[in-house]
Amino acid sequence: MARVGGAIHRQQGTGWRGPRKATRPWPAQARYPAREHGGRQQVQKASATMGSAQNVTGATGGADSLVAELRDARARVESLEKSERLQQALYEIADLAGSDLEMDEMLQRLHSVVAGLMYAENFYIVLFDDVRDSYRFLYFADRLDPYVAEPEQEIFAEETPTSLTLALLHHGEPVLGSSDKVRAQLSVGHDDRHGPDSEDWLGVPMRRDDRVCGAIVVQSYDRPDSYGDEERALLAFVAQHILTALDRHQAREELERRVEERTQALQQSNRDLQSEIVERQRAERLQRALFRIAELSITSDTLERFYAQVHDVVGELLYARNFYIALLSEDGERLEFPYSIDERDAARVTRRLGAGMTEYVISSGRPVLADRQRIAELEAQGHWRSHGSLSHCWLGVPLFRNDAVVGVIAVQSYSNAINFSARDQDLLTFVAHHIGIGLARKQGQDRLIAAHVELEQRVESRTRELAMANAELLEQIGERLRAEQKLTHQARHDALTGLPNRSQLLDRLGTAISNARTSARHSSMGETPRVFAVLFLDLDRFKLVNDSVGHSAGDDLLVEAGRRIVATVHDGDTVARLGGDEFAILIEDIDGLHAAEELAQRILNALGQPCWVAGREVFPSASLGIALWHPRYHTGAELLRDADAAMYRAKASGRDRCAVFDEAMREQALQILDLEADLRRAINGDSFIAHYQPIVRLGDNAVIGHEALLRWRHHARGLLSPGEFIGVGEDNGLIEEVDWLMYAQVISRLSVDGTGYISINVSPRHFRTDDFADRLLRLIDAAGADPNRLRIEITEVALLDDVPRALRTLETLRGHGVLAQLDDFGTGYSALSYLHRFPIECLKIDRSFVAGLTGDSKNESIAVVRAIQALAGALGIYTIGEGIETDEQRALLRELGCDYGQGYLLGRPAEQMASTIAPSVNR
Repeated sequence: MARVGGAIHRQQGTGWRGPRKATRPWPAQARYPAREHGGRQQVQKASATMGSAQNVTGATGGADSLVAELRDARARVESLEKSERLQQALYEIADLAGSDLEMDEMLQRLHSVVAGLMYAENFYIVLFDDVRDSYRFLYFADRLDPYVAEPEQEIFAEETPTSLTLALLHHGEPVLGSSDKVRAQLSVGHDDRHGPDSEDWLGVPMRRDDRVCGAIVVQSYDRPDSYGDEERALLAFVAQHILTALDRHQAREELERRVEERTQALQQSNRDLQSEIVERQRAERLQRALFRIAELSITSDTLERFYAQVHDVVGELLYARNFYIALLSEDGERLEFPYSIDERDAARVTRRLGAGMTEYVISSGRPVLADRQRIAELEAQGHWRSHGSLSHCWLGVPLFRNDAVVGVIAVQSYSNAINFSARDQDLLTFVAHHIGIGLARKQGQDRLIAAHVELEQRVESRTRELAMANAELLEQIGERLRAEQKLTHQARHDALTGLPNRSQLLDRLGTAISNARTSARHSSMGETPRVFAVLFLDLDRFKLVNDSVGHSAGDDLLVEAGRRIVATVHDGDTVARLGGDEFAILIEDIDGLHAAEELAQRILNALGQPCWVAGREVFPSASLGIALWHPRYHTGAELLRDADAAMYRAKASGRDRCAVFDEAMREQALQILDLEADLRRAINGDSFIAHYQPIVRLGDNAVIGHEALLRWRHHARGLLSPGEFIGVGEDNGLIEEVDWLMYAQVISRLSVDGTGYISINVSPRHFRTDDFADRLLRLIDAAGADPNRLRIEITEVALLDDVPRALRTLETLRGHGVLAQLDDFGTGYSALSYLHRFPIECLKIDRSFVAGLTGDSKNESIAVVRAIQALAGALGIYTIGEGIETDEQRALLRELGCDYGQGYLLGRPAEQMASTIAPSVNR
């Protein structure tokens, strides 16, 4: 009853076409899925034994205890069956997420998976847009409600204020109970338009990055106690995996759509490019031919050779197998053929002018293009008379000299497969023009005139070339100057925002310091000293924008942030982008610190105004540090350093605020410098030691191994835990050297202590290098230690940062006997979609879940631990509970199937390992 029913749409006149029954993709018995054969047999045996025990009870009074034991056995069998169903469901969801099924079929199969875990005949999935306050029914199946889901239909909150689905999405937490109870809990009024009431209703929201993005709802119309806390926790856990499956399926569909669009665009671009290439090739051939003809008119030794070479050039441009040149005699009475190549008419003899096709071109002074039909028509009209073999297509163009026609160039085809075009006519006309220039050499006087004309043309052409070369040279000089100016600008400005960069800011800081020192010297003569300040700004949670909506949207946010800062400061101030999401502002000639603080607050207020990025409304904020000029500063880098330190103080105080660098911060900075120096000296000494915390088998308290924990024996401060110095080590990169000192010490202990295994913690930083595995194995070989007794503990971040490299590293280590344990499991992705790909020996349940076993969230923690155990069982690996501090926690872990643990209850970290060692785990 929590959906938006078809009745609403029919009343509003939206064109609803009427309801249809939802397809039920599962058989009736799918509500109660079959157990694994082992589980079914145990239940049958237990039932049979219980029946026998009841019969015996009439005869003996001691049968009650046997019945109770059988009842407990049945409960354990049912718990095992639930875990098996959950494992199978997670496998199916993971498989569906990577399948290529259509959305409708995938949703039906997801429905079947949920129906295998609980009663889910009435089931639907809804997606929610918290920005637009609207939702869509992605899937809907109900045996009483005829509503048909339309995934593309968007329903806004103001249209359905009494919808239980909308109330659940706004509430953001799981809700269960009857329709009346849920309405009372969510403060929603009754509305018959939303479908029939149910006896039991369970809805859980789906979250993405702590934001509600949808929900899954199951309901029963005739079974009031269908769902309880266990079903609620189970459905909430499964819901997140279903959300992952939906996200991956939608992402794959979007990727396929984009690939298809990109493919079509590339195909069209390829066709256009091929056409352009063909056209360019044709133009290049024509240009080469024209240059060659122009060259031949000057370089050919004789006219005969010139004619033959022109024929070769024409043959490269069009079909010229049958080609001849006809010229008028000196007296204009005869037609001569100084060059003729023809496959049918081997020779053409001189003839008197008559009514031939060639004579027709000479008399008209225009090109003629005629096919067989046109030739016949003109011959029938008496315009000409054919000589020699009849051609299928004929093309003739006139030869000119001094605007007078002196001859004809002709090509012809005897095959109906070859025809000439208007383009061929234009081309041959142009060639004929160049041949006419060459023919001028026949006459001595004309040859001399033509030579002078040609010389003048060459001089003019060369003059134009030189002028063009000079113009190009001037353009190149100008372009080089512009390029130098551009490079200078780029070297001193940020490419994204156009603001000054760090280099330019440091130059201006140097000038400001010089001016301030000069002003300080003059202040003794009565002048007011000049004061300036540096503001260091860092956007809060900027990485979230990049990770959620992409780096392009992050760039847009940086540009908008720079624009707002520039609009807030005065014209004489300098706003620079230092890199990433860091900005710095130099404000000069201020009255004092209060002026800098007022400007800082105005900048924070300006940045805090909402803006739209990638279709989402974002409320940016920033942390800002202020460093005021003081004579102790000698360089701009020192001012930036202290302003940066103040900024981190502001960020640590809660973000969206400013802080002023003071002597306390200076002292803290000096302490950090001292600690860094001590850390460097400690690396060269023998100050780092390993403390070993035992890992215990919960059944008999036997120690199976130890986790090596880093400690620093400081010469002045005593024994330091990693939390007191690891931040400094990560900032300056020294922590990796410390890790390798620790690894060498642990491996050396392995070589002399022959019992149990030792696990070492490996930072994700090590997994970003290609030689970690080889370097660790070399340490083991050098110490003569047994690699089978060494474990590495890694987090999910190390696995997912670079999956191929992480997989190679783990497989290399496993091939030599070094196994891997996944630390802090449950706080990251914790999904079979990636976990089954890596060779992991065991999962270490995070201490937060172990602590929750005895807290207010006990039921949720139990459900999470049970799910983790199910995952481990599916992968064939074991689990270790971390942070066990009470007997109750230990007992609950054993009851949930966790056989191993560590914590203060079982043993504190110590420099010496525990002596009682159990046989190593074989899994």
